[in-house]
Amino acid sequence: MVSTGTLASRLLGFLRDAMVAALLGAGAVADAFLVAFQLINVVRRLLTEGALNAALIPAWSRINALEGPEAAAAFAGRILCTIGVAVLIAALLIGIAMPMVIALVAPGFIGQPTLQLAVDHARLMLPYLAFAGPVTVMMGLYNAQGRFALTAFSPLLFNGALIAVMTLLLVWPQQATTAAMAMAATVGIAGFLQLSMLLLRQQRGRLAAPLRLSLDNQMRDFLRKALPGMVASSGPQLLIVGAAIVASTMPSAVSWLYFANRLIELPLGIVGTAMGTVLIPELTRAAREDNHAMMTHAQSRGIELAIGLTLPATLGLIVLSTPIVRLLFEHGAFTARDAAATAQAMIWLALALPAHVLIKALSPAFFARENTRTPLMATLLGLIVAIVAAYLLGESFGASGIAAAITLAAWSSAIVLMIQGGRSFGWAIDADARRRLPIIMLAALTMGALLWLLAQALPTAGHKLGQTALLALQIACGLAIYAAPLILSGTLRWRDIRGALKKSGAPAA
Repeated sequence: MVSTGTLASRLLGFLRDAMVAALLGAGAVADAFLVAFQLINVVRRLLTEGALNAALIPAWSRINALEGPEAAAAFAGRILCTIGVAVLIAALLIGIAMPMVIALVAPGFIGQPTLQLAVDHARLMLPYLAFAGPVTVMMGLYNAQGRFALTAFSPLLFNGALIAVMTLLLVWPQQATTAAMAMAATVGIAGFLQLSMLLLRQQRGRLAAPLRLSLDNQMRDFLRKALPGMVASSGPQLLIVGAAIVASTMPSAVSWLYFANRLIELPLGIVGTAMGTVLIPELTRAAREDNHAMMTHAQSRGIELAIGLTLPATLGLIVLSTPIVRLLFEHGAFTARDAAATAQAMIWLALALPAHVLIKALSPAFFARENTRTPLMATLLGLIVAIVAAYLLGESFGASGIAAAITLAAWSSAIVLMIQGGRSFGWAIDADARRRLPIIMLAALTMGALLWLLAQALPTAGHKLGQTALLALQIACGLAIYAAPLILSGTLRWRDIRGALKKSGAPAA
């Protein structure tokens, strides 16, 4: 359920970014808009894509089990009001200090007109943050009750609103600066639509009542655990922001890295967000009940999902990087040179994808035990590695070197989590996972090799329609090559898929 909603959101995100590329290209206006958008997007991801689950779900579940639904609703009401007010104040302060904020995240803009453009764009987007706080809490409460459908599909409104405005801008063309301003203002409207949808449904469920501002011991304890977990859950986005600090000194590098990373976020969102949303409640229940069998089962399925979807996605994005980027982005103001640089950066970013998803699979085991410090330390280490390596590699290799630095940083964080998890509570996978994982990896490697041979054999199409047909053919062949050994070996069974869908769909009905 969550993966399907995330897939739909990511597909709309591709359409959105293709329209951004057509409207703004990869110049100074695009760099300014995308730096501002990434800044707001990090906060959006930090809050709304499963991050708050790390602290909210264990705390709410414990109160609901020990004190009952009314106490849990009262706790949720205090959380909803307190976080809403705190985020509103934070948005106002950030708006006042926005020139300094942009100078910190994009020092290459200092002394350039691009700096003021980025400041203006970011300030227009800031109203989104006022809505993101309450949206976060509502989504976490729905997830805690196993109601995943609404939270899975409500993010569609974010991309839907932007696409509607950009469609109008394509029909009635405007200057790039004017178009960017209109798009920035739409971000706040998108946040309002998402909050309205969740609150209208909440009136029937009374999930959070009464609303009350509070900083009592219970609230302070919650925030102490929540803030590190929220930062830790936003590792991939923070690495991109860290890399943008260096990329801002290179013309168009911010845009190239942004569009390359958007392609990486499709599998990362499908797998990572689903695990962050679903695994945390499952592992929390297992930890509360001291059920080691349930814990092992959840961890095993999470690791299978991570490797089973991420490894073939990584190989596919590497082999098909050029045709994918050309088809999606090479039109309008986005040139062939921009497409080539974006494809090269995407190859390096794809190598980080398994590490990102491993982090998403491993972190819930810490969060379920209310340990948010270890994932936070791993994320901060990765951020330091990203910035230092980007300075060292970016000078010689440009945007591709910065992308390679992000890969090094992601694997640094993943390795820290694996080591610390082994020391703290050990990693255990069941017999099914030990049997399936080698088959999954062999099938993915076979797919990657055959897909590369097929890409070399096929002609290069010049027309968009021909490019689309050839790319669809290669993707279909890759899926068939990968799925065949999984089905034949019994690793992938349709009855298991149907059972999982029924199980996830029932609570959300």
